[in-house]
Amino acid sequence: MMESAEQPLRITPEMLLSRRVDFERRMRRAPPFTIGIIVLLTAIFAGEVARGALGSRAAITAAGALEVRAVVAGEYWRLVSATLLHGGVEHLVGNAVALFILGMVCEHAFGRAQYLILYVGSGVAGSLLSLFTSAGPSVGASGAIFGLQAAAIVLFRRHRDRLLLRDRRIGVVLLVWAIYSIGAGIVTPYIDNGAHVGGAVGGALIARGLHPVVLEPMPPERAAWVRRWLWAVWALLAYTAAGWRFR
Repeated sequence: MMESAEQPLRITPEMLLSRRVDFERRMRRAPPFTIGIIVLLTAIFAGEVARGALGSRAAITAAGALEVRAVVAGEYWRLVSATLLHGGVEHLVGNAVALFILGMVCEHAFGRAQYLILYVGSGVAGSLLSLFTSAGPSVGASGAIFGLQAAAIVLFRRHRDRLLLRDRRIGVVLLVWAIYSIGAGIVTPYIDNGAHVGGAVGGALIARGLHPVVLEPMPPERAAWVRRWLWAVWALLAYTAAGWRFR
């Protein structure tokens, strides 16, 4: 009597799991570059408080907030300086929490150099759209942070077959933060939802050109591209520091 033919083995997603990269493996729980940005934002906010920059629209504008008339007059450095200022303690704390989480993700996924390009580029994109949606003044790092969030979404969507994200609670936390930020932009002075949208669009576009080092080392030609853009970012930051200091 002949044995029945062996049934083909059905491949399940669980069986393929070992071929995916565990995204959270070796991810730092205290990302140093991100923590450095948070410390910088906190120090700048302390300076705002000490100088009374939160007392009026004129004061926050003088401190470096984004304002259409000032930018049209040639103070382009405000496109960056505004992303370093905040309109209150709640504004700063909310952004710091989201930045810590998203910075942990993006710093691990792209490395520090690409992360800096993404952060600054998203912040500038948010400021540019803000110019078309609000006369100002507006301040806050949330445009850059929305860019990090959009970049994380692009990363996990494009590489969903290669990346394994074990802790999905991060998505809930970021959704709550996004809703909070948009709500704050409606009811809080100096916060502009146009910057949120612009930052998200900018971050999504920039992320499409970034190399996920969490999956594989960066090839030499891509590393050269990153270095060129990094020099441009440092030049922009130097220009911002000079314009802000000698305004």
